Amino acid sequence: MKRLFLTAAAALSLNVASAQAYQPSPQIKQAQQEFQDQKFGIFLHWGIYSMLGDGEWVMNNRSINYEEYPHLADGFYPSKFNADEWVAAFKDAGARYITFTTRHHDGFSMFKTATSTYNIVDGTPYAHDVLADLATACRKQGLSLHLYYSHLDWHRLDYPLGRTGRKLGRPTDQQDYAKYFDFMNQQLTELLTNYGKIGCIWFDGWWDHDSDPKPFDWRLDEQYQLIHQLQPQCLVANNHHQKPYEGEDIQIFERDVPGENKAGLSGQDISRLPLETCQTMNDSWGYDITDKNYKSADEIIRLLVNTAGRNANLLLNIGPRPDGKLPQESLDRLKAIGKWLRANGESIYGTRGGVVTPRDWGVTTQKGKTLYVHILNLQDASLFLPVENVKRAVMFADMSPVKVTRCPGGVTLSFSAIPSGVDTIVEVSLK
Repeated sequence: MKRLFLTAAAALSLNVASAQAYQPSPQIKQAQQEFQDQKFGIFLHWGIYSMLGDGEWVMNNRSINYEEYPHLADGFYPSKFNADEWVAAFKDAGARYITFTTRHHDGFSMFKTATSTYNIVDGTPYAHDVLADLATACRKQGLSLHLYYSHLDWHRLDYPLGRTGRKLGRPTDQQDYAKYFDFMNQQLTELLTNYGKIGCIWFDGWWDHDSDPKPFDWRLDEQYQLIHQLQPQCLVANNHHQKPYEGEDIQIFERDVPGENKAGLSGQDISRLPLETCQTMNDSWGYDITDKNYKSADEIIRLLVNTAGRNANLLLNIGPRPDGKLPQESLDRLKAIGKWLRANGESIYGTRGGVVTPRDWGVTTQKGKTLYVHILNLQDASLFLPVENVKRAVMFADMSPVKVTRCPGGVTLSFSAIPSGVDTIVEVSLK
């Protein structure tokens, strides 16, 4: 693979552009709309950390020496990995895109890179580029490919030490952010040059320097400009738990739907950018051999509905096993989600948050003058909607009529029995 770098002219153009306020291009605006229409994606946390079966933070959490940890790569051989099978399962589940961890905080690259041999092709006996397979499978089956990329690195000595990875034995006198920044940009150039059309670069790790005595300059504006220059339609996202920065195209909420902060990571204000909630199926992101605390399929479906009703996408995580297979618990839930979406996807895909904001009883989604009322928790057989321009209402499942009574400030929907089940959907036509 040829070494990739920015020319002097390209670097100059980036410096000039970064001095101007970010204005999303027409390609980005179109990509943002398409992203909002997709509504459901699959997150994949996979790397050599899966071999230890203790999540993606195992290097930090177990204080594994930075010189010892890389030996995991010597035995990494995911013989059962099949990109076509993975993507087919995701497509059958109703997902419209995947987000794959190309390089997590341990610094190991799950793709072919010229920056070092610490990657799946040059550093493992498997010697095969899984990202290339995933890119091909996504193109073939019609899913968009997004790429996770870690800003922090517990392996490289030039990465400036942050608040994590302090007990890994790394020297404290070799940090050089200018060098590390060039390394990241070379890898990003590879990712955006060698794997076809990429829907989004999904950054993580900014928070590693959130407690520095003075603000750490990640030089995000330059990096975002590079991405937009290499692929003008590629969205930029950053899981920094802050309000969006200049040059970012979507806003991420970790483990919470927008407007909630139960996990303590999503207290930031909701922007006008497209929104995405990322959440685990069990408690872990990377494969954890002891974590069987899986959310039920119904619980995940309700999460998808709640997310859509808050005008956001759901990015649902799976941690593949070290042999390359997806956990059976994940596959079972994917099948159930897919079955539900085949019957009810019209009320999710292509919608935006409805004119009725989220309530204790549920949420609404909307396409034009069609309002989908998702009843998740109703205590009686009637429901007040603060909407006056209602033409008619029917049960989405069978198009049977729902009684509409007009009252001050809106209408009341009346049912023959208290709605029950995972999600009762009423289709309301507005005038």
